[in-house]
Amino acid sequence: MKRRQLVRYAGISVLSGLGIAGSSQWLPVRGQSGGVSITYLGHTCFLFSGGGRRILVNPFRDLDVGCTVGYRSPRVTADTVLLSSRLFDEGAPQGVPGNPDILFEPGSYQVRGQQFQGIAIAHDRKGGRQFGINVAWSWTQGGVRILHMGGAAAPVEVEHKILMGRPDVAFIPVGGGVKAYNPQEALQAVRTINPKIVVPTHYRTEAADPATCDIVALDEFLNLASGFPVSRTGSSLSLSRGNIPQNGPTVRVMGYSF
Repeated sequence: MKRRQLVRYAGISVLSGLGIAGSSQWLPVRGQSGGVSITYLGHTCFLFSGGGRRILVNPFRDLDVGCTVGYRSPRVTADTVLLSSRLFDEGAPQGVPGNPDILFEPGSYQVRGQQFQGIAIAHDRKGGRQFGINVAWSWTQGGVRILHMGGAAAPVEVEHKILMGRPDVAFIPVGGGVKAYNPQEALQAVRTINPKIVVPTHYRTEAADPATCDIVALDEFLNLASGFPVSRTGSSLSLSRGNIPQNGPTVRVMGYSF
C-alpha cells in the first residue's frame, strides 16, 4: 500500500483505505506568476499546472454505474490532491501516482509553499444530512485566483463569499441531481460569486450510464445563462493575468476527448 500525505487543519490524518500518512512539508507561501494551464479530466476532475505546482482536484473511482462510467480514470501525477468529498465520483485519490499531499477537510492550509482555503458548504439540500459536507477549494496559482465548488448544493451565503472573494475562474456544478446545483441554482451561484470566468462541471455527457445517472445535460444551464458570453475550448485551457476578462462573467465550456 502506497503512503499518502493527508493534511487536515493543524495535523495529519489517514483517509480510509489509503494506508499510513507521511509527514507534510510546511513552507511559507511564495509569490506566483506566469499563468496556469488547466486540463479537464471528466466530471468535476481537473488538473492545474502552473507556478511550479501540479494540483489535481476530485479524482474519481472507476465505477460500473453512475455519471462517470465512460470517463478514463484520472491517473496523472500531482503535488497536491484536493477532494471535495470522499464520495466515489469526486474523492478517490487511490490511483494518483507518487506521494501527493491530500486535502479533504475545510480549513486554511499552507502546503509545499502553496496556500489553500477549504470552504464548507452542504453537499445536498438538507443541510448536509444526506451526503455530508462538500469542500469548495480556493487558491491562487500562477497569479490566477481559482475557485472549485466541487459538488456544492447549498446557496452561497455571506460567510462563504467572504472566503471565496471574487475568483478569476470558478468551476461550478450545473447538472443537478441530489448532490449538486441544478441549472437554476448554479446560475444563482454565478450571480452571487460573480467570477470573471465560469467553467461548468458535473453535467451529463456520453460518459453517463443512462439508467443510473441523475444529472442533466449542459445545455439546460447554457439556455438559462444565455445572457453571458459563451465559448468552447478543448480539454485544455491556459489562463494568465493578461487574458482574463476584467468584466464578466463569461462561460468557458471545456471539452473531453472520448
